[in-house]
Amino acid sequence: MTTVLVTGGCGFIGSHFIRLLHERTEWRIVNLDRVTYAGDPERLSDLREGERYRFVRGDIADRELVGALFREERPRVVVNFAAESHVDRSILDATPFLHANVLGVQVLLETARHYHVERFLQVSTDEVYGDREGHGRASEESSLRPGNPYAASKAAADLLCLAYHRTYGVPVLITRGSNTYGPWQFPEKLIPVLIRRALAGEPLPLYGDGLQRRDWLYVTDHSEAILQVLERGEVGAIYNIATGHERTNLDVALALRRLLAEASEEEDIPRIEHIPDRPGHDRRYAMETGMIRALGWSPRVTFEEGLAATVRWYRAHGDWVARRASGDYEEYYDAVYVRHWRREV
Repeated sequence: MTTVLVTGGCGFIGSHFIRLLHERTEWRIVNLDRVTYAGDPERLSDLREGERYRFVRGDIADRELVGALFREERPRVVVNFAAESHVDRSILDATPFLHANVLGVQVLLETARHYHVERFLQVSTDEVYGDREGHGRASEESSLRPGNPYAASKAAADLLCLAYHRTYGVPVLITRGSNTYGPWQFPEKLIPVLIRRALAGEPLPLYGDGLQRRDWLYVTDHSEAILQVLERGEVGAIYNIATGHERTNLDVALALRRLLAEASEEEDIPRIEHIPDRPGHDRRYAMETGMIRALGWSPRVTFEEGLAATVRWYRAHGDWVARRASGDYEEYYDAVYVRHWRREV
């Protein structure tokens, strides 16, 4: 039986990917996750541990733990989702991002090299290309111009992966996904922030004029694309994953308001509140997607369908959202949305 090590599998996209692997393959899945504030084993609580699935709590930057896990499980495949992944938090403190996104990746690569894995897939982001305002869509060959600490840490990880492939022959593949949304997303990202605020009858906060443009990718479509690359991608290659349709953040907020208005004519739809922009906010992300489409992938879920499904999920899981949006989250929200960075930056 093939064993695949999925790191960061208790996170948003990682947990959806594990569920997809569990449904589509007969592989043994080992999930290594440190379970930071955004990680939650509850996302996979219905998967029973046994021959097909194992959860290990630990840090990918812990060399001894990672080495011991490789010795015990001998994974043939590694898929690395483990990362600190929120731009706003990276602006407040970049240190955890360098630890997880750079040092952790190096530990994984070095261990994978020693144990001769067959495939090492690094899950990256469109943000490594930087702001595409005034430029065409980024191809896989475009220069990396990260504009914030999070994006810089992911770009560094990508370059490490490519260097390990060239220098040591590690069979690396890289995926760069666009803005992903859907059920179980931690409530710090834009769409869950807007949904949570809207359902509470509170104003919907948007940075600046709200005209920053993003390509919004539903999480199941993103997971499907990663699996396609894992199974059919060319070693050493990079694959951009996006829908090809851009929307402004303002468009997203307006779409959410329309959706809520249609659901209940009597519901008071919260207003949009423009707040001071975050430092170094990129205006546009956009990617070419010819390579991933050549593998046979295309998005199945429209933005309208995905947003409606996401709203339904958040309505039905208010207890989970309330538990996650407390403590550390409240301090973060106050820092970036209420005090507008004044004390931190």
